Amino acid sequence: MNELNEKIICPICPRRCALSEGQTGYCRSRVAKGGEVVSLSYGRHTSVALDPVEKKPFARWHSGKFIISVGTFGCNLRCPFCQNDSISQADASIETSFLSPGDLVSLAKKYVTRGNIGIAFTYNEPLIGFEYVRDTARLAKVAGLSAALVTNGYVTQEKLHEILPYIDAMNIDLKGWTEKYYEWLGGHIEPVKETIKTAAQKCHVEVTTLIVPGRNDSEQEMDEESHWLASISEDMPLHISRYFPRYMTQDIPPTPVEKIYRLVDAAKKNLKYVYSGNC
Repeated sequence: MNELNEKIICPICPRRCALSEGQTGYCRSRVAKGGEVVSLSYGRHTSVALDPVEKKPFARWHSGKFIISVGTFGCNLRCPFCQNDSISQADASIETSFLSPGDLVSLAKKYVTRGNIGIAFTYNEPLIGFEYVRDTARLAKVAGLSAALVTNGYVTQEKLHEILPYIDAMNIDLKGWTEKYYEWLGGHIEPVKETIKTAAQKCHVEVTTLIVPGRNDSEQEMDEESHWLASISEDMPLHISRYFPRYMTQDIPPTPVEKIYRLVDAAKKNLKYVYSGNC
């Protein structure tokens, strides 16, 4: 058996990490073990909170309600401006608390009387912890609860199709409109566009674009992005959010508020529901 054949391919995201036994993938949360690539984050939580649905953000899905939000660690992109880098760039050595899928569903049910509608997998990239999301979302559906993903959309179509029957809503980051921009983040744009197209056929989808000055703040690009989203559905909500210096972008100033409003106006030429965020 040659070295190539000894590698185990992770099936979760388009990166398709080829790993030797015991090697951890780019996301820091998956490892080759026993001939397969398994999750290191299963049931391990860095954050658990009861959040307003609008905070995810969802503007046109269960407005006024709450949702139990959970996050683990790791990410399959390297956004220099990440607002949750303390967990997205962490590995399995980070301190966590454990909740089995059943435990999390039981917790979510306890808060139904306080307006909770289900569980949102968020804070870091949830789909790199695919198995836990799948198992928990299945139980949530049986319990009459909703399951939502707040995701960068960087997932294989195979795994997306497997998870979608259990997911009620997704907020997907379309981080910019050019391949050059996605190269800055350590990924590619086309898999994200495919995720949006596929998910929109199966569940409620909203899209978020964070605007970084001098990087993805072109009105022409926003016109093109919103036109493309409208080709899927003119009713797809788009959140255009203001950036603040974080992580490795302390030298880039916050997005001017007036720039956000101009981009919102540009997107409204193509989409019915466009929202400003962080303004």
